[in-house]
Amino acid sequence: MYPKNTWYVACTPDEIATKPLGRTICGEKIVFYRGAEGKVAAVEDFCPHRGAPLSLGFVREGQLVCGYHGLEMGCDGKVVSMPGQRVRGFPCIRSYPVEERYGFIWVWTGDKEKADPALIHHLEWADNPEWAYGGGLYHINCEYRLMIDNLMDLTHETYVHASSIGQKEIDEAPVNTRVEGEQVITSRFMENIMAPPFWRAALRGNGLADDVPVDRWQICRFSPPSHVMIEVGVAHAGKGGYDAAPEHKASSIVVDFITPETETSHWYFWGMARNFKPDDQELTATIREGQGKIFSEDREMLELQQQNILRHPERKLLMLNIDAGGVQSRRILDQWLEQEKPV
Repeated sequence: MYPKNTWYVACTPDEIATKPLGRTICGEKIVFYRGAEGKVAAVEDFCPHRGAPLSLGFVREGQLVCGYHGLEMGCDGKVVSMPGQRVRGFPCIRSYPVEERYGFIWVWTGDKEKADPALIHHLEWADNPEWAYGGGLYHINCEYRLMIDNLMDLTHETYVHASSIGQKEIDEAPVNTRVEGEQVITSRFMENIMAPPFWRAALRGNGLADDVPVDRWQICRFSPPSHVMIEVGVAHAGKGGYDAAPEHKASSIVVDFITPETETSHWYFWGMARNFKPDDQELTATIREGQGKIFSEDREMLELQQQNILRHPERKLLMLNIDAGGVQSRRILDQWLEQEKPV
């Protein structure tokens, strides 16, 4: 149920800084590591000798060494050597196209011939010193599309995140959903309200008063296969809202890379990019901690939702107008999946 001819975030550089990393992406067991000259490599996590996971091995002089009997693999999936043995005739294992860009390592699990690095989405905030980013990773036991649904309808904030970013005005504000090419955009604007706790802290972090009415916005943008960028923020009321000058607002982009693991689990790379006080590392850490708590609340809800769906496969989920963003996103994914079907 997930496209394979596309780029997914597989891991972050720190995860392969000292040893190989085994991770399942789109049902494929892959080991990621740094090969010759520090270049990122990815091969099937399967030693052709006895089937041991290569991720339990180590890297020596740019070669991946199996931790079971010392067989050495090249970045292209070819066997290089093994102590005291002739192994050059061993079959190759699969290698995967990988790219290191924007502070993430991306993998392509589909047809190698179609793996064009130019297809990786451009991330302005990751390439600009005027922006700061802090984030993390959660493993979540639910299918990736449930997370997309969750992020494309923020009505749940009022209830799941009542103590941080939720407020009743979210429910009351109208939702607008539109499709531009293969991008789905859902937006909500709230005027002359009081900011919830998370955004009061953000206002203070930007040197602004937190006890005055604000205008608040949420603009969710889905791009296939499973990336959701959410423009969020508050501005002192009457200063222009979303279009307010920087000195009157605190705004950010919630970054969501959702990478399928199996049919009922995914890797969730979450974070927040902001363009105010980018050099304030303490503020970055504070925002990251707050965001991490918020997303942990999503994890609990989504995992229990998945269990219910698996328990009652005959039940059809109901759709309301607030679900339009998720519905449209799934339609685009269905189109991608249809294109990947064998002719």
